Amino acid sequence: MKGFQTALEWHNLLFAFVGVLIGTAVGVLPGIGPMSGVALLIPLTATMTAGAQPEEAAASAIILLAGVYYGAMYGGSTTSILLNTPGESSSVVTTLDGYQLARQGRAGAALAIAAIGSFVAGVVSLVGLVFLARPLSDLALSFGPADYFSLMVLGLCAVSGLAGKSMTKALIMTVMGLLLSTIGMDNVSGVARFTYDIPVLYQGLEFLTVAVGLFAMGEVFRAILERERGESPVGRIGKVMPTRQELGQSAMPIMRGSLLGFLIGVLPGAGATLASFFAYVLEKKWSKHPEKFGRGAIEGVAAPESANNGASGGAMIPLLTLGIPGSGTTAILMGALIMYNIQPGPLLFSEHPQVAWGLIASMFIGNVMLLVLNMPLVKLFAKIIETPPKYLLPLIIAISVFGVYAVQVNIFDVFLLIVCGVIGYVLSRNDFPLAPLVLGLVLGPMIENNMRRALTASNGDWTVFVAKPMSLCFLLVAVLWITVVLWRKRSRGKGEVSVKF
Repeated sequence: MKGFQTALEWHNLLFAFVGVLIGTAVGVLPGIGPMSGVALLIPLTATMTAGAQPEEAAASAIILLAGVYYGAMYGGSTTSILLNTPGESSSVVTTLDGYQLARQGRAGAALAIAAIGSFVAGVVSLVGLVFLARPLSDLALSFGPADYFSLMVLGLCAVSGLAGKSMTKALIMTVMGLLLSTIGMDNVSGVARFTYDIPVLYQGLEFLTVAVGLFAMGEVFRAILERERGESPVGRIGKVMPTRQELGQSAMPIMRGSLLGFLIGVLPGAGATLASFFAYVLEKKWSKHPEKFGRGAIEGVAAPESANNGASGGAMIPLLTLGIPGSGTTAILMGALIMYNIQPGPLLFSEHPQVAWGLIASMFIGNVMLLVLNMPLVKLFAKIIETPPKYLLPLIIAISVFGVYAVQVNIFDVFLLIVCGVIGYVLSRNDFPLAPLVLGLVLGPMIENNMRRALTASNGDWTVFVAKPMSLCFLLVAVLWITVVLWRKRSRGKGEVSVKF
């Protein structure tokens, strides 16, 4: 109640509203992302809270910055659904079904379900944050490098097993993603890998540039080239709000995605991107009609959107209770707290209850604000898809180019964007799924780092991955996952195990 007393002060309500508003805009624009958005606003919060008491200034600043964080998680879904352009990395999965729904004239329903799912996930994760912070933090700390490595391998196997019509093609794309993730300087030895003495490659390929290129620019090339063959680029807008049937179909995916996202968010380093992929895979596996996924299944929007918002709440647990940031954005939030002489950790709730509980209460209020702010705008957002292609395609190109250039202010990223667009178009035309490549690119560095840490700790003993019970469990599930999918496809006589494509 003291937390709500802090959060309901008029200036903190204003900070929460400004935070979620800016966060939504940050999520819509590809390339900026919650991490950059929060970092850019830290100097602004110092100016806005000047003259206040240190405790009050810290509470107001962290309320605004947290609003940007979870607001961006929602905002990324808007362009993913309408333009096939992921606003940030955790919205990549939403493009798979969200954009197909938009092309079928169901953009309004997809946007509304994304907003509702985000709100429910926010509430679920905050209830979990209040009651489960301590036990889940202890569990997260028990995860070692070998356990993380095996968890990431399970994630890759899960997506590879369920993405696309051909498992062979999905595995090829997974390996391509892992190969691309090795480009750049080796973090351990400092050796340059696959850079060919090109300085700009030393820091590796920017993930968002590749993702926006494959999805957004690939869609631009598809629209231009296939329109000439008489294909209509988009469908007309139908009903804006979701039907009772769509709400019924989305209810359980939203709850499952919220819980899964929250639990994965608690794990340091896992993050919202992995949570959204896992939630999508789970729903496709759970569904009685998995063939609908990738063609416009409302569950394919509800689950990942709930998961990435649930993960943002879950990521607060290790930050607030242990002082361990679980992602880049929470690391910046931690830096902001330290800037105000507040140390996150076990003593935060007893020494600075106004900040800790004020933040948690403001996240409840902020999620309500997001719902109230975005639901009336669903109709307006949905109209974007009716924009004639001669205006819409330049808009997609402009947003994409601005977004990727703003990340590193490097013209190389613009050329990479175009190349990835061509590659994305060619791959999608030939039924190569893009999701496994994107996940491989995201998880590649984490898989390598955790594998090397585990081997260093065990003096090069590879049995460390099967000696740890949790790690062994994840690896067994990964093997079973691939085996079951192969067996099911072979039993159906589809011949998916063939290497021909």
